[in-house]
Amino acid sequence: MKLRPVLLVLLILCGFYYITTRMMPAGALAGLIQKNLTPAVQTGPIGNFSITEANAAPAFDTEEQQNIGVYKRVLPSVVNITSTELVYDFFYRAVPQQGQGSGFILDKQGHILTNNHVVDNAQDVEVTLWNKKKYKASVIDVDKNHDIALLQIHDAPNLEPATLADSTNLLVGQRVYAIGNPFGFSGTMTRGMISAIRSIEMPSGNKIEDAIQTDASINPGNSGGPLLNSRGDVIGITTLIATNPNTNVDQSAGIGFAIPISTVKVVLDDFERYGRARRPSLDIVSFPIVPDEAEQIGLPSVYGVLIERVLPGGASERAGLRGGTQQAYKNNQPVLLGGDLIVGFDGQEITNPRDLTIAMNAHHSGDTIELTIYRGQQRMKVKVTLSDAKQVIG
Repeated sequence: MKLRPVLLVLLILCGFYYITTRMMPAGALAGLIQKNLTPAVQTGPIGNFSITEANAAPAFDTEEQQNIGVYKRVLPSVVNITSTELVYDFFYRAVPQQGQGSGFILDKQGHILTNNHVVDNAQDVEVTLWNKKKYKASVIDVDKNHDIALLQIHDAPNLEPATLADSTNLLVGQRVYAIGNPFGFSGTMTRGMISAIRSIEMPSGNKIEDAIQTDASINPGNSGGPLLNSRGDVIGITTLIATNPNTNVDQSAGIGFAIPISTVKVVLDDFERYGRARRPSLDIVSFPIVPDEAEQIGLPSVYGVLIERVLPGGASERAGLRGGTQQAYKNNQPVLLGGDLIVGFDGQEITNPRDLTIAMNAHHSGDTIELTIYRGQQRMKVKVTLSDAKQVIG
């Protein structure tokens, strides 16, 4: 008698399984579930029609949760920047001209990072926080060479500083986010990945080494805003977009660039220590060597940076480095051969000017470093105290 209820339950379950798997057409069970959705009838001038509404919003997947988390975390740290510059019209009348950009909060004292070109030549700078509150901003310092500007606002409570990451070990393929003010649409986030790490030339002619290339949509107004990793830490300052040379449209073409935050940290350290950016320099005029040229010239190494001239009174001249004395031509341009060949910097191999720039950017003017050079066929090590390069104006 005790087995009868158990057998009855098993019989019911087997019957249900047989009916649903063998006798019901595909999708019938789903149709039954759909009946739990809420139907609604709409009546209007074009007649009656019905729609089916879900009873609850679907849960966010893991990727959506990460996107939302980054946005919520970083948005309070991102600011919109409006700069006003007086320009003169055809009749020499002063006319205010406004520009838009982005930036991010550096600390609770109100320091803000952005691009120099966002505030360059501005007579008035205004910062709008994520909560729509507006503050007048002062330009504390700029580094025109790296397109970096440090601003400050005062009496702004409860500021949320951004977290700065380390950008020295970034990899192509990493997910990135950009938050800013494109075309004046504040609080806009786009997503992409790191497309490349490369040297780029700014419109001013200065070069940014290890710039972060990304396919995240970056448009006018994003300049100065943060480029973020998947944790919401700042890895760069968005600064430049590539445009189609066949059009005059200044908008995203799927290629944008950001100044690596490690470069920005060096500039900030200079601001703090010296009150201005101090770029280290060897005070040389040089050009790269490739294997074919090295063989023709008779150099002992097939790579390196050849010193053409040492600037009078500069760091290299004081260290005893030598420039060239033999007139030659490269791409129809006159060069001087016979100078010292730089192949190492503090034990790091130097194969081209990019290697040399990267090594220099990790130091400050006044630092003493050791160069490995060839003088003729002789390999030597020379101590050099880096000088302070002049700030480029323009």
